[in-house]
Amino acid sequence: MAEIQPLRGWRYNPTLSTDIDAYVSPLFDVVSAKQREALYRNPLNSIHLSVPRGDDPAAAALARLREWQASGVLRQDELPGIYAYYQYFRLPGSPREYCRKGFMCHIRAYDWDEDVVLRHENTLPASVNDRAELLARTQLQSSATHGLYRDEDFELETYLDEAMRTPLVETEEDYQGARDVLAVIQDAAIIRRFQQVLAARQVILADGHHRYEGSLAYRQARELAADGLATGHEPWNYHLMYLTNAAADDLRILPTHRLLLELPGHLSDDELLARLEPYFTLRPLDDANDLTEIIAGKPWAFGLYLSGQAYKIRLRPEVHAQLDWDTTEAVKNLDLTVLHYFVLEKCLGIIGPDAQRAWPGVAYVRNFAECLQRVDRGEARAAFIVNEVSMAEVEAVCHSGAVMPPKSTFFYPKTIGGFLFSSIADEEGGNVFLDYFQSSTPA
Repeated sequence: MAEIQPLRGWRYNPTLSTDIDAYVSPLFDVVSAKQREALYRNPLNSIHLSVPRGDDPAAAALARLREWQASGVLRQDELPGIYAYYQYFRLPGSPREYCRKGFMCHIRAYDWDEDVVLRHENTLPASVNDRAELLARTQLQSSATHGLYRDEDFELETYLDEAMRTPLVETEEDYQGARDVLAVIQDAAIIRRFQQVLAARQVILADGHHRYEGSLAYRQARELAADGLATGHEPWNYHLMYLTNAAADDLRILPTHRLLLELPGHLSDDELLARLEPYFTLRPLDDANDLTEIIAGKPWAFGLYLSGQAYKIRLRPEVHAQLDWDTTEAVKNLDLTVLHYFVLEKCLGIIGPDAQRAWPGVAYVRNFAECLQRVDRGEARAAFIVNEVSMAEVEAVCHSGAVMPPKSTFFYPKTIGGFLFSSIADEEGGNVFLDYFQSSTPA
């Protein structure tokens, strides 16, 4: 199934990478305006390549890239490799240090209908076009998307652990509090084994749908321009992806709560509660801070915070059959589908997934305390607190061919930009070492 290839990565010059924290950056779709402005002040920060600014941002990124390559700010590794990438992190309330183990490589940019790379969310055309234009101009990928494969035997982790004994570079602490470590595997036999393991598997796209679709759009444009003469192994056929094992316990998905900034029709609190009652059981709680613990592990259970009062609400099981959206059972059984259908559609009159996605009255907030504070400050009318989506649910939805409600998953931590750059320029082709790995299909 999935074809992966090693790459000759571009990385910051070793004299700079001793202070790599100053040069890495958040992904383009999670970096805040305040973070962006602070990062722009460093003329060598990777934000200038991933989220360029100016009248012609893509041209500005290309000029900066050429300057950095010529001056040695960025250097390319001589040999192709698979890049081991570990992220060490902690979660609030837990003493445990997690380590998410994975690796970065090139993966063929498969169309969705090839059923090799599977998605779980829809994209916004404007964001896809932005990523496609930047890729077309720079032919550089400054951050990896995040894909998942499943291997219950954890075979590849043995090779990754060995590579991590001699790391190339590591952050002290990135913007989200994680410690990132990069190493490389350049042994041909081991790289071939990575190819063999992935050749038997599908990949679920966990994060980076817009960047992945940008790669698809660019690949399709180059194929059209080649007029049937493409070999299928040109550099533009490939996409930089960070792959982690879906069977790993250190793969964490955090919840994204729903904050209602307004209630349609100027509904009062009592009217909202009255509309919820036919669908949900409602139990008032003394302390809103207990909401996450009280709903934990309970299907179709949510916290509601409304005008200083907390409630545990849970769908009445007999009404679930009313959920008539044209989607799969895997999607219908999700907590967030239940919330969007029975609260946004049935109670608030925002009909259908498209209208809900476009409705400005809902905000997606990951921080539980922030939800309560914004309601208390009068910045929002109500907060619906949710449980995290499980990995099993993500896999079930992806294999069903459907997509989840917006902002259903937040895989934590995010990969960072600027740790490893991947060029898909034409001159990257024809490398004798890369040709070896493309010369035959892994057995």
